[in-house]
Amino acid sequence: MPVATVRLNLWLPVVFWAGVIFALSAIPSLGTDLGAWDVVLRKLAHLVEYAVLGALLVRTLRREPLAVLIGSAYAVTDEVHQAFVGGRQGSPIDWLIDTAGVLAGTLLYARWNR
Repeated sequence: MPVATVRLNLWLPVVFWAGVIFALSAIPSLGTDLGAWDVVLRKLAHLVEYAVLGALLVRTLRREPLAVLIGSAYAVTDEVHQAFVGGRQGSPIDWLIDTAGVLAGTLLYARWNR
């Protein structure tokens, strides 16, 4: 298989998933009116969506530290993006949760694929 095709097959899922995260972050005023559960569910969503990103990044890059660094950097841009969406806000706490998700996804993928 040509090298360009292999690279595309590796990077396309990463780019697609980053786009999904971007699209979700562009939705104004996400809320479920479930009180405290709303916060828990939104933070869990952050963790899971970034765990998927972490797994995809380490699958592509084959280096866990680099995958975590890139995933965490993308999380920063996501929080900045949310700061400009009505009803949303960028949050350092969310960035930490996102980065924890990237780390978890990276470690789980690396462990299952050794």
